[in-house]
Amino acid sequence: MNEAYVLLGSNIEPEKNILLALSYLEQNFLVYDVSHTWQTKPVGSDAADFLNTAVMIETELDAYTLKERCLCHIEEQLGRVRQKDKNAPRTIDLDIIVFNGEVLDYNLYRYAHLILPFAELLPDYIDPETDKTLLELAEEHIKLNTAKKLKHLAPPV
Repeated sequence: MNEAYVLLGSNIEPEKNILLALSYLEQNFLVYDVSHTWQTKPVGSDAADFLNTAVMIETELDAYTLKERCLCHIEEQLGRVRQKDKNAPRTIDLDIIVFNGEVLDYNLYRYAHLILPFAELLPDYIDPETDKTLLELAEEHIKLNTAKKLKHLAPPV
């Protein structure tokens, strides 16, 4: 079995779309952990704020198959339209950030929309550039007051 940590993000009807994405994941995978939902400013855009939630799932699929056959399918089901502007508003965005302990997206240590939800699930992961843990990075972002912690959109597992 493989362990995947996935980021769910939305700024178009975000509460509805994150709940629907979580429901799809729960129907198809063992969901072991769900972070709180965080409201953060968009990166590279002046669009509406995003809501972001991190989930840990178990799957028999490899990372490529999980993304291409499952996560992209969920995005399509929820009306995701890919645009030239990768920072454009979206109904849902599902990205594998960590797979079997390997960080696939090192922006994990750079942006609040990744740091804050993943600090709840992987607090001891260390940024190789700063030697700070995700928990320490999250505490710094919380002090800056650039994000807002919301409730669990789905009951934690």
